[in-house]
Amino acid sequence: MIKKLHKQGLKLVLLLCLLSVFSAQGSTFSSPKTSSDSIIRILAIGNSFSEDAMEHFLYGLANAAGKKVIIGNLFIGASDLDLHWKNASENNAKYNYRKVNIRGEKTKTPGVAISTVLADEKWDYISFQQVSNKSGVYETYLTPLSNLLSYVKERSTNPNAKYVLHQTWAYVKASKNKKFETYNNSQDEMYSAIASTTKKINKKYKFDVLIPAGTAVQNARTSFIGDKINRDDFHLSFYLGRYTASCAWYEMIFKKSVIGNTFHPEEISDYEAEMAQTAAHKACKKPYRVTRLKKFEQQEQP
Repeated sequence: MIKKLHKQGLKLVLLLCLLSVFSAQGSTFSSPKTSSDSIIRILAIGNSFSEDAMEHFLYGLANAAGKKVIIGNLFIGASDLDLHWKNASENNAKYNYRKVNIRGEKTKTPGVAISTVLADEKWDYISFQQVSNKSGVYETYLTPLSNLLSYVKERSTNPNAKYVLHQTWAYVKASKNKKFETYNNSQDEMYSAIASTTKKINKKYKFDVLIPAGTAVQNARTSFIGDKINRDDFHLSFYLGRYTASCAWYEMIFKKSVIGNTFHPEEISDYEAEMAQTAAHKACKKPYRVTRLKKFEQQEQP
C-alpha cells in the first residue's frame, strides 16, 4: 500500500512538472500578451504622419520618465481611412509593420495584415487618423472610420484598450501639393478645418484620447521657428518637428506634462526642446485653438 502511494505521488509530481513546462512554453510562444507587466503598448494604424509623430522620439520621452513602452505603426505611405478599411475587410497583408520594442530597438516587417498586428500584442492604445489632405474634411471619415473602429474593437485582445484619434497638421504656407487647393492653399484655413473636424469626429465617436499633434505644430509655428518646422511641403522636420509631435503623444498617453522631460535628440538645443515641449503642452490644454508662444518668439541668444 505504501509503495503504491509512493508511485502515485511520483506520477503526480512528474505530471505537475510537465504541466509547468508546457505552461511556461505557452506563456512565451502562444499565450496572448498581457498588460500586467506595466508595459504600455501603443499601436497606430497610419502612414508617414504617424511615423513622424511617434516612431522616432516617443520612446525616448517615455523612457526618460521611467515608462516602459512598446510602439507599433502599421505603415502605408499616403494611406487614407478608405484604404485602411479596404485592407482590413479583405485581410490584405500590405503593411510595413514598424515596431519599437521595450529596449528601443526598431524592426520593420513588410507584408503584414492589420489582423496579424492586432494579435501580436495586447495593445493598450490603438490610434486612427485620416490622410493629411482629407484630415479637415468631415465627410471623408464617416463610413471608413465607423467600419474600421468596429473591426478593430472586435479583434482587439485587450478588453480595456483605449482608442485614439491622431490629429494631423496643416501644410506649409508655400506648399505646392495639388491637394492643398482643398483649403484654398491656406495654412490657416487648413488648420482651422482640421481642428474643427477632429473636434466633431472626437465627439461623434467618443474617442478615449485625442492627440493634438496638429495644434502642437501650429503652436510651434508662432515661435522663432516660424514655418520651418517641416522638411518638405507637409512632413515634419527630422528633429524639431518630429519631437514636437511626439511631445503631444507623450503628454496625452501618460497624462503627465511633458515640460521638463529630460529627453530630446542631441540635434536640437535645450531651448528648442523647451519650445517644442511648451507647444505640445499648450496644445494638450487647448487642442482646437492656437496658442501663441510669446516666450519663444526670439531665437535663443548665444
